[in-house]
Parts: sequence; C-alpha cells; structure tokens
Amino acid sequence: MSLEQQLVIEENFSKAFNKESLRESLNSADFEVYEKALKVLEFSKGDVVFDDGDSPKGVYFIEKGTAKLSKSGVYGKDQILRFCKDNDLIGYRSLLCGENFQAKAEAMTPLKVQFLPSDVFLHLLEVDSKLSYAMLQKIAYELGESANTVTFLAQKTVRERLAEILILLEQKLGTDPEGFIKISLTREEIANLIGTATESAIRLISEFKQDDLISVEGRNIKILNRDKLIKLGHVVI
Repeated sequence: MSLEQQLVIEENFSKAFNKESLRESLNSADFEVYEKALKVLEFSKGDVVFDDGDSPKGVYFIEKGTAKLSKSGVYGKDQILRFCKDNDLIGYRSLLCGENFQAKAEAMTPLKVQFLPSDVFLHLLEVDSKLSYAMLQKIAYELGESANTVTFLAQKTVRERLAEILILLEQKLGTDPEGFIKISLTREEIANLIGTATESAIRLISEFKQDDLISVEGRNIKILNRDKLIKLGHVVI
C-alpha cells in the first residue's frame, strides 16, 4: 500500500474516533456514556500498557508518544511486531476476537493515551457506522501489513531488510528537527526487527554508515540517501 493510501486510512480513523465526531454521530445518551467512560492515562518510557496474556479491559488510543507491540517467542526472546504512534489504536484485536492479549504493549517514549472500556467501545461500533467502517479499513490495512512482513522476512536478504525497515520507520514515525528518525532503538531491537543476530545488525549499520547511506549518533539514525536505501531494499512507496 502506498504512503498516501496509508495516510488516508489513518486520517479517516482519527476523524471517526474523536470526541467531536462522536458528539455528532451519537445520540445524547450514548455520547454521555462515552464521555463519562473515557479516561486519559499516562505512561513513562518503559512502562507496560498491557501484557501478553492479560484479559482486555478496553482499547487504548494513543494521543501522544510511541509504543511497541512485541511477543515472547518459544525461547523467551521478544519479537517486535510493530510500532504505534499518535492517533493509533491498540488493544482492539484481542478484544474483538474475545481472547486474551497476544502481545505486550510497552511505552517507547512518555505516552499519553485515551482508554475506553470494552463494553463502551463495542457499543460504539454497533451504533456508529462511520466508526465501524473506519475500523474495517484499519483492520484490513494492518492485515496487509502482516502479510508484507512474512514476505519481508522470507524473501529479502538481511541487508535489504535493514534498508527497508529504516525507510518504513522514517515513514511511520517521522523525523525530529535534526532529521533523525523519531525512535531510539538498541542494536538488539534493530536485529530483532530484521530477523538477524545483533552482531550482524551492528556490522550492517556500520557498513551503511561507511557508504554514507545513514548517519548514526548513539541509538539515533538519520537517513542520508533515501533513494539508494529505497532501491537497495526494493521498497514500494
């Protein structure tokens, strides 16, 4: 999916799932229930929003900050599934499936979220067709992203995967005023994302730096030659 299509889906959801839109879509009684149930929660960097195996109590709409979803593998090693940012909704999949959380959500930065209890969220989906359609679009998009991840890990070399993940992180999370991708990742986390050993990730990052593809300051990475990375990673924008 192109970046433009992705942004349209994200915008449609954020427009449907906000107080002003719901005020217009809902009757006064339903809106009052929603407004009273809505809670604003704050998490510090490293805090767990919900854990793998927990029973869903509601959904979490990220107002500000970045979180990661990860799952522990058979040998106890965490696998990063994806990153979530402003205007992302997390916790809904397990709720809709009627199962416990299948992943852990952890704050990568100070995080401010809107929490909506399960019963209220499910009722909103029943009575608000605009929100329901936006959710269907969001679910379809994320299902497509999961399919892309399988191809990404199965068919691309580690070098190609690193090039692609850097482009996708910049696309998803944006950059700070100095041009660095808005997330600070350890070398182990980068290795986790591209499916390789930490030592291999360290070597590849060093090679990318020597080739003037990226600039590195500690855990922060800036893309210097986006076109070459796109070509190297066979990334479709």
